[in-house]
Amino acid sequence: MDARRGSEPTPMKNRTTVERKSDRELVVTRTGDSGPVTTVTFEENAGKTWLVMHELYPSKEALDLAGTGAADAMGETFKQLDELLVTLGASVGRS
Repeated sequence: MDARRGSEPTPMKNRTTVERKSDRELVVTRTGDSGPVTTVTFEENAGKTWLVMHELYPSKEALDLAGTGAADAMGETFKQLDELLVTLGASVGRS
């Protein structure tokens, strides 16, 4: 199964690619001009995965422009990620 998904780049949208590398590995890549640099770390904590996301914006003004909308969007982003992982998990063994 080829689990690559992507969208064509447009002036308002960055290119995002999701690729399943193995039964246990998912790689998401995204290309964005003057956007924030996002660093994500994962740690095991009491048998669960602890995810920490840091975003570094190119300037204070860029972060101010993102405002609370960026923070509010995180809930939706992780909801979509949860749905994607369930879909990919359900497809394991159907190849």
